[in-house]
Amino acid sequence: MLKWIIRNLGTFILAFFLALTVWILAVIAADPDETRVYPRNLTLEVTGQDPRLIITGNIPRQVSVTLRAPQSVWTQILANENQVRAVIDLAGLAAGEHTVPVKLQIASSPVRLVSKSPESINLTLEHLASRSLPIDVDVIGEPAIGYQKGTQELSLQEVNLSGPESIVLQAVKAQVDIKIDGARANIGVDAPIRILDGDDNTLSGITLSSEKVYVQIPITQQGGYRDIAVKVVVRGQPDSGYRLTNISVNPPAITVFSGDSTLVNALPGFVETEPLNLNGTSQDIELRLGLNLPAGVSVVGEQTVLVEVGIDALEGSLTLNNMPVTLVGLAPGLSALPAPETVDIILSGPLPLLEKLTANDIRITLDVTDLDAGNYQLVPLIEILIADIEIQSIFPGTVEVTITVSATP
Repeated sequence: MLKWIIRNLGTFILAFFLALTVWILAVIAADPDETRVYPRNLTLEVTGQDPRLIITGNIPRQVSVTLRAPQSVWTQILANENQVRAVIDLAGLAAGEHTVPVKLQIASSPVRLVSKSPESINLTLEHLASRSLPIDVDVIGEPAIGYQKGTQELSLQEVNLSGPESIVLQAVKAQVDIKIDGARANIGVDAPIRILDGDDNTLSGITLSSEKVYVQIPITQQGGYRDIAVKVVVRGQPDSGYRLTNISVNPPAITVFSGDSTLVNALPGFVETEPLNLNGTSQDIELRLGLNLPAGVSVVGEQTVLVEVGIDALEGSLTLNNMPVTLVGLAPGLSALPAPETVDIILSGPLPLLEKLTANDIRITLDVTDLDAGNYQLVPLIEILIADIEIQSIFPGTVEVTITVSATP
C-alpha cells in the first residue's frame, strides 16, 4: 500500500493543484476583481507630530487613490467612509525639511493599491513659538470741524500670538486701525488686530488669542461750536395745476461758531435759509441759498446750502365720448362697417396736459390689413400725440367689423 501511495504521489499532487486552480477560477468568475478610482478624496491625516513643532507652508490636504479589489469588497469599501484612510507619520522627525510617504490604511481585504496621488509629501517642521505684544491704535483722520477726540479705551491691552518661530520672531507690534474722519459722536467698534513686522507689513500664519479688540474713542464738541438744523423758508405757491412734492436741503445740519459761546447756545436749534420763491413754478428746482444768522455767529465751511425742490403736475382724468373710429388697411374691392362707429375713452395724466388736449391729438383706428370678407371682433388702437397721458379704459373694448365685397359699378 505504501509503495502504491509513493508511486502515485505525483498524480495526487497534480490533481490537488488542478482542483485548487478550478476553485480559484470559479471564485474569480463569481466575484471578479475590479480596478476603480476611489470615489472620495481622502483627507490627509497627520499622526506622530511633536507638539513642540508646527508644519509651515501649504501641504496637500487631499489624496486620490486607485484600488483593485473584488466586487464584494468594493461594496464594503463604499458602504463606510472610514474604510480607507490616508496618513503621514511624523513620529521622530525634528525641525527641518522632510519628505514623508503617504500611507494607506484599508480596513477591508483583499485590496491592492494600484496608485495614489501624491505618493509623498514635502514639508517643513519648525519650532512652535509664542509671545505677547501690546495693542497699538492707529487713529486715521480727524473729527468734524469743532470736534475733538479723547483718549481711546481698549477692551484688551495686549494679545498673545503663537506660530512658527521664523514668523513669530518677525512680529514687532499688534495694531488696530480706527477711522474717525468727520466724526461727530463717540466711536465704538470691534476692530481686527493686525500683526506687523519691522516694515509695517502684515504677517500671516500666526494664531492670535483674540482676533478683534473693542475700541472706544470719545468725540466731544469744542466750546463755541454747535450743530444746528437747516430750515428752508418757502414763499409763494407753484403754478396752477402743479404741486410741491418735496423739499430737501444738503447738508441738513451745519456747524456754526462764535467766539461768544452764549450767542451759539441762544440759537433755537435751527437756522433759516433765505426765502425760496415758488410763485409760478412748474418744474423741479435746484439752487443754493444763503443762511440768516445773527451777528457774531458764522458757518463753519460752506456758507450756502443746496436746496432741491420737487414740483409735479396734479394728476387728473378725462372722459371723451363718441370718439370716431377710423378703418385702416382695407384691401381694394372690399368695404367695411364698424359697429359701433364711435367709442368712449377715459384718459389720465397731468392736469395741464389734459386741459390742452384736443380731438386732433387723438387717433382711434381699427386695423383690417389682410382681412377678407367676414365678421371680426377687433380691439381699437389708440394713439395720443401728447406724451405722459395714459389710457385708463376704452368702451367697448372690441368693435365688430363687417367686411363685404363691394358691389360692381
